[in-house]
Amino acid sequence: MPRRDADLLARVPLFSGLAKRHLRSVAGIAKQQRFAESATIAEEGRPGDDFYVIITGEARVVRRGRTVARLLPGDFFGEVALLDTGPRTASVIAETPMEVMSVNRKPFHAMLEREPSIVLKMLEEVAGRLRNAERPLTG
Repeated sequence: MPRRDADLLARVPLFSGLAKRHLRSVAGIAKQQRFAESATIAEEGRPGDDFYVIITGEARVVRRGRTVARLLPGDFFGEVALLDTGPRTASVIAETPMEVMSVNRKPFHAMLEREPSIVLKMLEEVAGRLRNAERPLTG
């Protein structure tokens, strides 16, 4: 299971620059959870402490009452909750029964204190994404 979890995490942009051993560290604090069809996994405007990667099932992302995206196995949501304590920007509702891998902020922060090199790799990824988002679009 940890190897599969590490492989799932490697596809998440926030973790894409991490070494395999660091991915296994993150996978080591992950938990498997199941949600029933129609369950609200994350609620817009409410605080969130968990990041999720979908293993099986499908969900919809709802913002201000409108469905804005559909999520499938391999998709992820809630990564910002690992970094700050702000409110969720959207709701995520299970369309089918779901199995997810979740990572909670508290054990994640404790792991970062033990392995600060993970923080540097994550910051490099975030900085690169910000830089790319700031580039003017050419057409």
